[in-house]
Amino acid sequence: MADSYHHGDLRAQLLTAAAGEVARGGPDSVSLRALAREAGVTHGAPAHHFGDRRGLFTALAAQGFGLLADALADSVQARDFARTAVDYVAFAVANPGHYAVMFRADLLDGADAELQQEETRAGDMLRAGVGMLPPDRVAIPVEQARQVAWAIVHGIASLYLDGALRHADPAALARAAAEQLFG
Repeated sequence: MADSYHHGDLRAQLLTAAAGEVARGGPDSVSLRALAREAGVTHGAPAHHFGDRRGLFTALAAQGFGLLADALADSVQARDFARTAVDYVAFAVANPGHYAVMFRADLLDGADAELQQEETRAGDMLRAGVGMLPPDRVAIPVEQARQVAWAIVHGIASLYLDGALRHADPAALARAAAEQLFG
């Protein structure tokens, strides 16, 4: 089996394959050996990039947080709170493999610098979302409002991805929740 360190971006290829596998079967279905086989590289190639499954999931989560921050940037820039809520849910639905590991502390190396950086960047976008609301629309402490808003959109996304809201439009629910919560 040829090793592909020298052709293309093997790390990105492995992350894409891992995201797909997590989306299909959950984190427990991911095997570094199977990813290597799928990529057509030696079984040691994924370990070269990630060390182990924890390293793989940490890199996948870091990538996911970066993608989430990017997905929220336009709505935050536009100061459109409801759109930020919709964009959060849309990100989760479009990236279920990333989303499934991003908030799983048991799978991740919380001390990883890239993970911390991207998680902070996404968190800043989420904090900015509530920060754009007029003060008269926030009847509780701002930090609680942020947590409540995140819990609601995260809940909608998670319930949809788990199949509990399979007949609902998750984007419409996110918009309705944002409007109900903060007017």
